[in-house]
Amino acid sequence: MRIINAADLTPVVKRLCIKANTSLPAGVRAALEGFRARESWPAARQVLDRIIENYGLAEAGGMPICQDTGAACVFLDIGSDVHLEGDVRAAVDEGVRQGCREGRLRTSMAFDPLNPPGRVNTGDNTPALLYLDIVGGDRLTVTVAPKGAGSENMSRLKMLSPAEGREGVIDFVLAAVEEAGPNPCPPVVVGVGIGGNFDKAALLAKKALLRSPGESHADPYYAELEAELLQKINALGIGPQGFGGFTTALSVACEKAPTHIASLPCAVNLNCHVCRHAGEVL
Repeated sequence: MRIINAADLTPVVKRLCIKANTSLPAGVRAALEGFRARESWPAARQVLDRIIENYGLAEAGGMPICQDTGAACVFLDIGSDVHLEGDVRAAVDEGVRQGCREGRLRTSMAFDPLNPPGRVNTGDNTPALLYLDIVGGDRLTVTVAPKGAGSENMSRLKMLSPAEGREGVIDFVLAAVEEAGPNPCPPVVVGVGIGGNFDKAALLAKKALLRSPGESHADPYYAELEAELLQKINALGIGPQGFGGFTTALSVACEKAPTHIASLPCAVNLNCHVCRHAGEVL
């Protein structure tokens, strides 16, 4: 059994909050540059040029890529041979708090979602949205994925009938992207969660966004589904920032889970072109 003090999470989360907000993952950057090279619509090319320029300026200056520095989604994959001592929630939130302050990140979390007296800014971007998973081994993987509201608000979930099958999933994903239009700041990265139940499908869709663009699903059936969805989404003609063109999505990633025989949950979690995440292994 390996013992890790929860307090050790604080500096890691702080670093990852700053890194994720100022430096785009290499896979996302490569996808953008690849689509820019193939894009033929002049307005779309100009927008992609400005997006790529913005990434370079942010990284060079240590500044946030986007003014919406997002809700801090923190994923902990905890090895089954790891014992965490201490208050994990407090340690993670302190890391977010320090990262927000030292990285000069915008604070966006409200105390209460609905009641007006409580819907005020927490002032330090806490609490984090914390997701825990138990995996094999004696390592602890920490991933921070800041999620902006513009794309999150365009996400959708539907409890499909099993009879709707593959075509029902394709139609639902396409409808979600088309309805979103320019609102999630395309080109988007599309996370699709299939199976599980109501809440599991949504989590699968969010975790799908952590996969690098161009990294296909290990199962050939779902890899083919991802490729088909990407082709059909880019045929919608929404284009970068809604100005038209071929580049509406950079990537589609699907994640699946076993489900009840009477269910076919499907969730679509959209992310703008600033598909930010960074991780470390303890």
